[in-house]
Amino acid sequence: MEPFAALILPPAHPLNIHFRPPPLGQHCPLAEERASGSVESSCLSEMAVPSTDIFKLGFIGAGNMAESIARGVAKSGVLPPPSIRTAHRRPERRLVFESFGVRILETNSQVVDESDIIVLSVKPQAAKQVLSDLKPFLSDEKLLVSIAAGIKLRDLQDWSGQRRIIRVMPNTPSAVGQAASVFSVMCAGEMATEKDEERVASLFRAIGKVWTADEKYFDAVTGLSGSGPAYVYLAIEALADGGVAAGLPRDLALSLASQTVLGAATMVNQTGKHPGQLKDAVTSPAGTTIAGIHELEKGAYRATLMNAVVAATKRCRELSQS
Repeated sequence: MEPFAALILPPAHPLNIHFRPPPLGQHCPLAEERASGSVESSCLSEMAVPSTDIFKLGFIGAGNMAESIARGVAKSGVLPPPSIRTAHRRPERRLVFESFGVRILETNSQVVDESDIIVLSVKPQAAKQVLSDLKPFLSDEKLLVSIAAGIKLRDLQDWSGQRRIIRVMPNTPSAVGQAASVFSVMCAGEMATEKDEERVASLFRAIGKVWTADEKYFDAVTGLSGSGPAYVYLAIEALADGGVAAGLPRDLALSLASQTVLGAATMVNQTGKHPGQLKDAVTSPAGTTIAGIHELEKGAYRATLMNAVVAATKRCRELSQS
């Protein structure tokens, strides 16, 4: 009898990764080296390590993503908790951040004043007003990092007056240290420095893996890794429902489904093999797995997942233009 078939997602192809794109037509030599292939593209270092480079980190917005990043940074030792600060009106959110040593201030302007790096982690629809309010307190001595979905670097610059800006797209598995984060850098005038990029990479390595990419890919990044966890949750739920339909107890079916997806993803990441190779290795002639795959193919499984990514990308593009 062949082993239980793990869920295999469609093959992924690497982005055409650039290090420092010049969206405003400015000269960025390292970006040109990336684009020409003279600098090899790669995922940045996967592990955060305690740092001797101590700086002050402030969060504008104290929601779940800000909490995940702050916890990861503190837990990994990238920064000591007293070097992290935020402000929030709700006592329960203040208590959450205080519980792991973050300094709580009264206003966002105080957070900006006392921070070297400011992470904008508010809802996208609030970003313009928040940055406009903070504009008098911002300066090029500070680095602005935005994780607000769909807000482009050009808009961030216009609203804030900042020229040192890095835009990052993390995803919700940051809560368990397994985020896929992609960042892009403003390249105009007093742009973000290499040290800025190194610091931001160290922050987001504390919650997962980090890549750099040209901003033009960010809508697609949102459609794939930003929305992707929801697609996988749906697949896990469907696998578990299938197990229940086949006679398994609900708790066992859900445990098997989630562990199977985790194991399959780990196999792809650790072996370096193409998902198709791994699928073929568990697919015996006239066996159970090929029978299941046949049903998935009849239901346009691959095309449906591809269409989901494309649809989410399109919607992200629409929202960013509105």
